[in-house]
Amino acid sequence: MAFNTNRQDGDPVADINVTPLVDVMLVLLVIFMITTPLFERGIDVNLPQTVTSNISGQERVILTIPKDKNYVYFNSQPVNRNLMKSYLEQIFKNRRDKTVYLFADQSVPYGEVLSVMDEVKQAGIETVGLATEPPSHKH
Repeated sequence: MAFNTNRQDGDPVADINVTPLVDVMLVLLVIFMITTPLFERGIDVNLPQTVTSNISGQERVILTIPKDKNYVYFNSQPVNRNLMKSYLEQIFKNRRDKTVYLFADQSVPYGEVLSVMDEVKQAGIETVGLATEPPSHKH
């Protein structure tokens, strides 16, 4: 940045002082860094326990069935249970990997889980993976 040294006394200064702008931007950056993780809260689901439990994959679609059966969640986004099939068809319309990972609370009745799995299959999903968590070793 070049400074004009030929300025006469009394002429206005045309340089912009960016220090206050940088200070405000740094404060906003810190505020957003602190508050963003607070908005990313997961859904409370008490998964059943099994010995083998691992889910891998990059762009995986997780379908969660909580205790409240009016809504299901797609990657933490609530969707009305009645709109689930059309939502799945829309998500997987142009995807080659047609896999859904199902997280169901262990208190959800078995028939309800099967009903959701049936709708997932009707939407054209080829593979449904059931998620569990490893057993806790309490002595």
